[in-house]
Amino acid sequence: MLRARAAPTTMIDRPLASLQAWTDAFHDAQIPVLSSSAAEVERLALIEEERGTVDAHTLAEAFAPDPLMTLRVLTDVSRYCTRLSVEPPETLVGALVMQGIGPFFRSARGVPTVDFWLAAHPEAGAGLSRVVARARRAAHFALGFAIRRQDEDASVIQEAALLHDFAEMLLWCHAPALAHAVASQLEADHTLRSADVQQAVLGITLDDLGQALMHRWQLPDLLIQTTDARQSHRPKVQNVVLAVRLARHSRYGWDDPHAQAALHDDAADVARLLTLSPEAATRLIMAMDG
Repeated sequence: MLRARAAPTTMIDRPLASLQAWTDAFHDAQIPVLSSSAAEVERLALIEEERGTVDAHTLAEAFAPDPLMTLRVLTDVSRYCTRLSVEPPETLVGALVMQGIGPFFRSARGVPTVDFWLAAHPEAGAGLSRVVARARRAAHFALGFAIRRQDEDASVIQEAALLHDFAEMLLWCHAPALAHAVASQLEADHTLRSADVQQAVLGITLDDLGQALMHRWQLPDLLIQTTDARQSHRPKVQNVVLAVRLARHSRYGWDDPHAQAALHDDAADVARLLTLSPEAATRLIMAMDG
């Protein structure tokens, strides 16, 4: 097993001057991965060494629950595609095919884990875990809606929902005190808008940072579009936005008063997207979360 790269010696502890400054800071920043992904890398690398049977689908299935590993692979491959002046693949499977099995293992072995990276910041590790869990819920809802719509880009929509809040994940990794300040205000008052609190604490919104980084990394156009809430007139974007909303509102379960208060409007919007009655949409949402 290769030794993990060094943990950070400094963290961002105060707001940066502009969106450009935040983008510059995160553009080449290390992206740690979940410990479960690091363990899977070692397990699958051994299988590949012994049998040579690991393929891109095997890798994608193993790492699909980890938005940070997904982001690492997509950014690495997009940089490679930029050098070749070719369009980057839209999905994790496609990116792994382009990267190749051997190069993937060479780049992935020894990558720092979140637990190692945030060892001195346990509250940040807990905060990041909550965002990852929420991202997985969003991806689950997004895929269910996309399949119901018979959308041919269902896998991209699922991936877009998984990655929708990646900027918040990176904030927990590289500016844990600021991430904690944002989260604490939102926990204290559920009526606050996330964007307003982010603007007050960070001087930017994380949606803007995420879009700026995706453009800077030159990620696939469809992935950028489906994570851009400003294009919510597009059904694919609505699919992702609603999935992310549902995951946020229900993160403490449907019995939570905040979830109950939001369910009526959420179900109405899902009903419009899927051409259902609000009652049928509510039943579908509950069935998907069962």
